[in-house]
Amino acid sequence: MLKIDHLTLRLGEAVLLSDLQLRIAPGEIVTLTGASGSGKSTLLNGLLGDLPPAFSAAGEIWLNDRPLQDLSIEARRIGILYQDDLLFAHLSVGQNLAFALPATVTGAERRRRIAQTLADIGLDGFHDRDPATLSGGQRARVSLMRALLAQPQALLLDEPFSRLDAALRVQFRGFVFEQIARLRIPTLLVTHDLADAPPGGRVLDISTWQPRHV
Repeated sequence: MLKIDHLTLRLGEAVLLSDLQLRIAPGEIVTLTGASGSGKSTLLNGLLGDLPPAFSAAGEIWLNDRPLQDLSIEARRIGILYQDDLLFAHLSVGQNLAFALPATVTGAERRRRIAQTLADIGLDGFHDRDPATLSGGQRARVSLMRALLAQPQALLLDEPFSRLDAALRVQFRGFVFEQIARLRIPTLLVTHDLADAPPGGRVLDISTWQPRHV
């Protein structure tokens, strides 16, 4: 479970977000909306431990009963998926996936996991392909699976569907939600489009946030 307790975000002396309290269960996706500049992406950066120097955070962040606020980005075990796929252009598709695997996974097991992942997303035989030759949907799938291969204990989604066309957006959104449910990863989704929210899922408008338990 991802727990946020009394989290306050500031830009200098200005308060962007006050006393946020939120619980996200394993496999649950909570959708975060709000006007531009309301602090959505800043909140994600705060959860990652990657706030720009002008910002500050106070409060507690817990993941599976571990306090995160004093840990490095790497130690937090939180994955993130952006609207841009951010694949490494100098690496092949398979090498992009391999980059995310823990160092403890070596040799034949490492190759097996990459091959299985490519097969699972319909890209069997694409190990040596240049990412530049992939379609938008293919790149999106590789980017997601790279994030999941790192075995995150929580996942942040920052407008990951916004650059996809309508048909592909629906297809990829369903694929992402299936993976999150299968792996039981607590997830926070930031979007401007409420059509991206999982059916029946919780939606939090950060623009109108008032201190309360959600």
